[in-house]
Amino acid sequence: MEKYIIATGKSIDLAIQAALTELNLDRDAVSVEVLENAKTGFLGIGSSPAKVKVTYEAPDLGGEETPAAPAAPAAPAAPASALSAASRKPKKQAPKLEKPLEMPKPPVMPAPPKAELPKADKPERAEKEEKPARPEQTRKQAPRKDAPKPAPKAEPKTYAPAEPGSQEERVESFLKGLLERMESDAVPHAFRKDAETIGVELTGEDLGALIGRRGETLDAIQHLANYALNHDSSKRTRVTVDAENYRGKREESLRHLARKMAAKVVKYRRNMTLEPMNAYERHVIHATLQDVPNVTTYSTGTEPNRRVVVAYEKN
Repeated sequence: MEKYIIATGKSIDLAIQAALTELNLDRDAVSVEVLENAKTGFLGIGSSPAKVKVTYEAPDLGGEETPAAPAAPAAPAAPASALSAASRKPKKQAPKLEKPLEMPKPPVMPAPPKAELPKADKPERAEKEEKPARPEQTRKQAPRKDAPKPAPKAEPKTYAPAEPGSQEERVESFLKGLLERMESDAVPHAFRKDAETIGVELTGEDLGALIGRRGETLDAIQHLANYALNHDSSKRTRVTVDAENYRGKREESLRHLARKMAAKVVKYRRNMTLEPMNAYERHVIHATLQDVPNVTTYSTGTEPNRRVVVAYEKN
């Protein structure tokens, strides 16, 4: 069953966050419709908060709860019967014996002597223990033919050294100095992808700090590398910086999110607004949904809060 709430805040993001906090849901589990944008007014006069409508799915409750039947009153306890005069008389005690009766102890039977095995029997027992296992047991221990084979360990990548004076060498030199200033032990490896693109792979430990939240730190490093290479050049060469295959994993996550939102748009026939993304991530969303029927996409807002809107479109 579909339900919604209306939330307000100083901005659209704060209004959405207030609704998510109240519902205790993730951003991907709801759809957002902007009702009113925030207005600052003049000198605080005429200002109004942003208002959003957050729609979510709630489980259907089957039937109303019936009130519990009142408990039956406990049965009154039966009155204790009065003791007769005879029962109140003291009982006679049995006479005590001066000495306890002693039971006769059973006779102890001598243990039969242990029969010693002849020496010739011991090697035969050892031979029996050393017999090989049966063929049935060996077949059980043998690995099954259809058992999945363990995946081979991935060999570490090898990178060719950059040629002196080349663009790859300039990018590596710049990033080494930048990483030293960031107090990171990561090592950059630059390589030529095509005539207009240079790829950079960061290797080392604790690369999560270089990736940052949703790749923000990695995007900043990539932006600085592009500026350092192209600020004094007439022909632009694109530099892409990656670490632990984050770009590929992020692209796959964005494609999954785009297909999920498109299914919701077609089902409920209403627009869905995604979280703020950079230009490259918005391009992945547009490219994934460009051939989906009854769905169109466009961007709205200004950087860095520019978002993708997945809209329903009748054919």
